[in-house]
Amino acid sequence: MILLIPCECIIYMVCKGICSRHKAMRPKDGGMRYLKGQKRCQVCQVFIYWRGSYCPCCGYKLRVNPRNGKFKLTLRNKNNNKIQHKESITNLLD
Repeated sequence: MILLIPCECIIYMVCKGICSRHKAMRPKDGGMRYLKGQKRCQVCQVFIYWRGSYCPCCGYKLRVNPRNGKFKLTLRNKNNNKIQHKESITNLLD
């Protein structure tokens, strides 16, 4: 049995230029982009500020963590420090 799929069903991940409106600039203090809330689209190859999980331009899933192991560890440590700081403040207020 041969099954034919019409060409309209195939979706290509292509940058349409919409992401340029949401493009994020490098942090001035030299901090990590992911800590500042920026997300990276691998298809459009830009960091953007976007609330959703998918790129508004091409529909590809946005990266929210670095790929490099060293930077992953740095990000994890900074996030843990933020959580511990918040817990210590709530303990002082109680």
